Amino acid sequence: MVNLKVNIAGVEFKTPIITASGTFGFGREYAKFYDLSILGGICTKGLTLRPRQGNESPRIAEATSGIINSVGLQNPGVDEFLRVENPYIKTLDTVVIANIAGDTVEDYIAVTEKINESDVKMVELNISCPNVKQGGMVFGVLPTSVEHITAAVKKRCVKPLIVKLSPNVASIADNARAAENGGADAISLINTLSAMEINWRTRRCVLANGRGGLSGPAIKPIALRMVREAYRAVKIPIIGMGGATSGEDVLEFMVAGAVAVQIGTINLYDPNAGKRVTNELTKMLENSNIKGVAELVGTLID
Repeated sequence: MVNLKVNIAGVEFKTPIITASGTFGFGREYAKFYDLSILGGICTKGLTLRPRQGNESPRIAEATSGIINSVGLQNPGVDEFLRVENPYIKTLDTVVIANIAGDTVEDYIAVTEKINESDVKMVELNISCPNVKQGGMVFGVLPTSVEHITAAVKKRCVKPLIVKLSPNVASIADNARAAENGGADAISLINTLSAMEINWRTRRCVLANGRGGLSGPAIKPIALRMVREAYRAVKIPIIGMGGATSGEDVLEFMVAGAVAVQIGTINLYDPNAGKRVTNELTKMLENSNIKGVAELVGTLID
């Protein structure tokens, strides 16, 4: 039997496969397709202090080998999550991670303190949000701001803290170290790449908001490179993501240095992806006579 278990900051996952924030809701929708207990974990859609309606439509556009989204963190707000979704989370036999976001440091702290009372096992800090008190600069751009927001939230967070890093930066290694220095228990990367799609006939951007975040298979080579650079820079666990759609992709991320891998965009067009990728991963390890998936982490020969 192949051992698929991995450990991240003291939390044990049945498998290294986690569904990514913003692509899996709170799990309810996908439970119609397969037993969610086969997953290593589920990362919730981004939660904010107050409900958000998100950006105007159109806010998702198809791109070559991927999609560009500008959903704008539409979510019911953390209080509604606690009231409606937390009881459901209790019934799930898999690790649930709460992704949190905000416009100010105070917002992040307030959401964190509320999530402390929930049944989620870990918190994922989405720092790809504009800091309204600092002129709109995204929290995750500069290493100094990465370390500051991480340290502020870590002081108030009673659960293991994952910091989700943006790829739209000068040095992913510097930002990974900043998250580690701020007290992160783990990091996840990469978030979406800034992009746009244009309709030349109308001379307008396809998305109402103009720009959005590119995800899907198109960004996997970039994600692999950044995971490797982060692995060389820090000692804390890394969760890789960015275009993974198969068991093969998962193993590539793990060899690059990821302990676990989030699958995201694939869920939107293949609702059975979590089950399929898990089965592919198991068969590939069996065929390669690899007893434990964790032994592959960081084994890339440079």
